[in-house]
Amino acid sequence: MACLTLLGSTAYAAPPASAAPSPPISTTVVRVPVGPEQSGAAVTLDTTIYAPSGRPGTKHPAVILAHGFGGSKADLASQATELAGDGYVVIAYTARGFGGSGGQVHLDDPAYEIADARHLVDLLATRPDVELDAPNDPRVGVVGGSYGGALALMTAAADPRIDGIVSLITWNDLATAFFPNMADASLPGPFKQLWASRFFASTLSGRGGARPTAGANPLCGRFDPTVCRLFLAAAETGSPSPALLTLLHAHSPAPTLANLKAPTLLVQGMTDSLFGLDQADATATTLAAQGVPLAVRWTDGGHDAPSTTATADNDAARIWLDRYVRDKGTSGGLPVPAFTYALPLARFQTTAQLATLPAYPGLAGGRGGVASQTATTVPLSPVTGGDGRVLNPPGGQPASVTTVPGLGGLAASLPTYQLAALPGESTAFDTATFPRRLTVIGSPRVHLNVQSTGGTSTLFVSLWQVQGDSATQPRPLVAPVRVTATPGTITDTSVALPPGTYRMAAGSVWRVLVTTTDSSFANDREARADIVSLAGATLELPVATAEPVTTATARDTESIGVGAAIVALLLALGGTALWRRNRQAHVPVREDLAEVPLVVDNLVKTFKDGHRAVNDVSWRAERGQVVGLLGPNGAGKTTTMRMLLGLIRADSGTVHVLGQPVTAGSAVLGRVGALVEGPGFLPHLTGRDNLHAYWRATGRPDTEAGFEEALAVAALGGALDRPLRTYSHGMKQRLGIAQAMLGRPELLFLDEPTNGLDPPQIAAMRPILQSYAASGRTVVVSSHLLAEVEQTCSHVIVMHAGKVVTSGRVADLVDSTDTTVFELGDAPGHETAADRLRQAAGIRSVDLVDEESGRRLTVVADRPRAQVVRAAIDAGLDVVGVGSKRHLEEVFLGVIAAAQTGDAPAGNGSLIERLRQVRAR
Repeated sequence: MACLTLLGSTAYAAPPASAAPSPPISTTVVRVPVGPEQSGAAVTLDTTIYAPSGRPGTKHPAVILAHGFGGSKADLASQATELAGDGYVVIAYTARGFGGSGGQVHLDDPAYEIADARHLVDLLATRPDVELDAPNDPRVGVVGGSYGGALALMTAAADPRIDGIVSLITWNDLATAFFPNMADASLPGPFKQLWASRFFASTLSGRGGARPTAGANPLCGRFDPTVCRLFLAAAETGSPSPALLTLLHAHSPAPTLANLKAPTLLVQGMTDSLFGLDQADATATTLAAQGVPLAVRWTDGGHDAPSTTATADNDAARIWLDRYVRDKGTSGGLPVPAFTYALPLARFQTTAQLATLPAYPGLAGGRGGVASQTATTVPLSPVTGGDGRVLNPPGGQPASVTTVPGLGGLAASLPTYQLAALPGESTAFDTATFPRRLTVIGSPRVHLNVQSTGGTSTLFVSLWQVQGDSATQPRPLVAPVRVTATPGTITDTSVALPPGTYRMAAGSVWRVLVTTTDSSFANDREARADIVSLAGATLELPVATAEPVTTATARDTESIGVGAAIVALLLALGGTALWRRNRQAHVPVREDLAEVPLVVDNLVKTFKDGHRAVNDVSWRAERGQVVGLLGPNGAGKTTTMRMLLGLIRADSGTVHVLGQPVTAGSAVLGRVGALVEGPGFLPHLTGRDNLHAYWRATGRPDTEAGFEEALAVAALGGALDRPLRTYSHGMKQRLGIAQAMLGRPELLFLDEPTNGLDPPQIAAMRPILQSYAASGRTVVVSSHLLAEVEQTCSHVIVMHAGKVVTSGRVADLVDSTDTTVFELGDAPGHETAADRLRQAAGIRSVDLVDEESGRRLTVVADRPRAQVVRAAIDAGLDVVGVGSKRHLEEVFLGVIAAAQTGDAPAGNGSLIERLRQVRAR
């Protein structure tokens, strides 16, 4: 399965390019005998030893590499080669029960997997090329991720010969990892069943080249029978037996950490739904209290997604090994910051910004004496219309969906809030608008009152950012909660929400969502009704002042030259330019609109001939929307769009993008992509070279461009490497759209994007724009293809004569309670019957339309629909179908007609019919 690749990977990077040339490396495959299984069956481990093959007699430090669950030594080959090239003797091995190694999977049992690792330390002590600190004491470190990360911790606790460890994305206590309870750790929470199923699937798949032995339980694969039996029972009931909890706890670092003295680097992922930050926090708290040299890093990856900071994390791992294993250094302070964390990805970033604090503060803040770490609260109140009543449905289905563990970025395309906040199974609480920006580092906390009809209540609590009519989840995780309840009695519950780093902007609103089910867990099957309310009307936030990790940047001489030219131009233009600049400077920054992609306020533009092209236009576009800008020729659409992009200056009014005023050359326009009035390219360059040339002109690094995504949008195949002069108009248009999407702009303007595209290409563009908006961005489209706008856009703005005449959601505009749409048969006399219907009482308009699929009659009336249908039949219409949904074209033509006459006209010779020949442009 896809997730198992992540489970089997260990983070370690090559030395920098500037490092000395690596020595030659030799590799040796060795079968290492270890302790037998309980049955007495002999077990050997499949290992490969990577060694620098330099001058004979040279001794080297050593590293043992441990893979993730379901993996094998093959996953470690590149890391082993890099470490050997850096002067280490490396053992990469396949753990017991996996791949080519013998035995069964015991889940890091101290008597088996940990004992196996100690055998490998013994092996290193016998090698003449490994440096010894004492007889039978090799200088050795252990590096492992996930399954291997727990092994690194437990091996160092069991074997004092280990000099340093790097443990990544792993657990502290398997019992709390698989049965998490973020309200009361003493009470097992709901079973993390989806992840457990994937563990079983990996042993059944035989990944790594081995299959279960003959006669083994086909349900257990290579699992130890006791482990398998206890896990299967939990999967069937959704609850753990005491025996399972005891076993999971024993197969964990938690009970062994008191003996761990080796310097430890912990790396944990903030998007990890398997082993969250709470697991690393428990380990770090214990080690810090013992005085163990310790550094903690929070990455933005995990089992669910790769980390964007992997290179920096890998560099830290190498520095850690060099200090504590190669150099055996334990004085002089830590070689890396005590606490490093990734901030949420900022706009246009592909790599998260790292920051540090002088000590690890813990999830709630306040530990480690970190002066810059404080706690704050924001008011919290129920979402309007919610009464806190939630139902756990019989059988636990349907279940709320926040993410699909292991799918990483694919899950981000799900309409998560709609799937998470199922009606009847959820309630929510919103914060007040944030008065200032906060950086949260740790676990937000909310206090709830829970009243249940059952003896226990299981809930799932998550944190969302509200954006207009929708909400997005910066950390796609939930906090499972299980509380003991007495029917009719209120239980006060303090819930630690999913920990991580959050940017909470000024003007933003955040939502605490409470659900009774979650698809990743084993849900309660008994029907239950709960009432969930606030015990404390605040959301508690651990906040900090970050110390960004800075990197040197090259001097941008090209930008300096451009700046000098601009200064010279301003001096040449003299007082007029300065006057305009001063006037524009008075447009304020709107902090309250910092999270709103586009706000247009009272925009006016009059040309020199006196024609007012745009007259007091106001509207806004929210995240996640595809907005269609419609209107007949001369409506002012293109003029408006040019003002939105700072291409021409408005006479009055303002445009704000993400709270920043838009003027010519505004910095905020770097977060905007646009294709207006056709693309412009260099004809002698290829399509690919044109995109790269455009991006180089922005001065931004190629890593931020997203070339592959843009080229997929262009869908030009081999034509990408042909000169542009050979392109058709449609090919140029597709390349122009791709160019506008470079850098993944938050706000995308497309003027007639389907111009020149054939029907299949138009159909292919529709999901691209919708998916782009669904990722939290905004698209504004001007188009004359109303049918396409109806299928593509979520909202429309209709302009006429420089004004906005209507706006709203497409679904609302095309579906109206006062409108009835008739599908007509082939009987003659429809025109006469329509005239009769127009004379009926309460009928406001009747519009008869010929379409390829037949004739349609749209009636707007002040009477109930049943009476309208009866009147239509009495008038003699041959009615074969009745509905309420109009085409967007009818809405568009109707509002334009009403704008021109003050009322919607009737009749075949009506203004609507004449407008039908014009269409929007």
